[in-house]
Amino acid sequence: MSAARNRRGPASVRVFIDGQAGTTGLQLKTRLRARPDVELLTLPANRRRDPDARQALQNSADIVFLCLPDDAARDAARLVTNPDTCVIDASTAHRTAPGWVYGLPELSSLHRAALGRAKRIAVPGCHATGFAAAVYPLIAGGLLPADTPLTCTSLTGYSGGGKALIARYETAARTPGDALCAPRPYALTLTHKHLPEMQSVCGLIHPPHFYPVVGDMARGMLVSVPLWGHQFTRPGGARAVWELLSGHYARSRFIRVQPQGAADALEAGFLDPTALNGTNTLELFVFGHETQALVVARLDNLGKGASGAAVQCMNIARGLPEDTALI
Repeated sequence: MSAARNRRGPASVRVFIDGQAGTTGLQLKTRLRARPDVELLTLPANRRRDPDARQALQNSADIVFLCLPDDAARDAARLVTNPDTCVIDASTAHRTAPGWVYGLPELSSLHRAALGRAKRIAVPGCHATGFAAAVYPLIAGGLLPADTPLTCTSLTGYSGGGKALIARYETAARTPGDALCAPRPYALTLTHKHLPEMQSVCGLIHPPHFYPVVGDMARGMLVSVPLWGHQFTRPGGARAVWELLSGHYARSRFIRVQPQGAADALEAGFLDPTALNGTNTLELFVFGHETQALVVARLDNLGKGASGAAVQCMNIARGLPEDTALI
């Protein structure tokens, strides 16, 4: 079996993207094919439905990215038996699974160290990335008890819904003022698939009350967590939240905490959810006062919320600078 290759130099990282026709897979392919240190492996068109050829290619790669539905990702992961191959799964399938490392290195030095030696990595969900970035330090730093009931609202671009939703929003048949122009809440059964990782990663006793909303924008997102002063273990309100987050992410390359109130980041009082599109950066904002606080994470749902995070995980797992080919 001979695989088609995007040939690079002798020190190249051999990468196979399983599911490269999907939204995240296409983003990964675009990000990686321009890198001189990456050799992209692809199956010839006449072998793409051959399970033996696919498995052989997976096990010949240094990195296998899974950009597949959950069940298919579980099946694909089981096919990788080469102990030297690192599997990076962008699906929901393994985010709370034993033996898989959660791919958000900014949470702690332990998370980062685990990524550096991992062979099984789960890329966080986009909503969960914003939520965990905001909440994990508050729990770990003792400002919020683990049994605090939390609420999260997340406004996201429609690209997070995959090809079918993208096609629905970008159809030429749309007219001004149609139903898709308005924000559209979803997952109203309160059983969104990101909830298990949001609870588990942050160490919460209870899952958050989660309210996602899709907007008429291709990408970009704002993940908001409201807090009350009486929930905190010590006084200080919004200022205490800002100080804890600022200290936690002081040395972070991709997570930035904006000045409290962030007046300079607002446009006539509004916060733009699309300002970080095309980047792997996540910004945290803290608004409020002594009795109420609002933490908002802004990120690109296809960047730090998907393909950018996957590349960052690959860089760390390979011992490369984490910002290689990322902004």
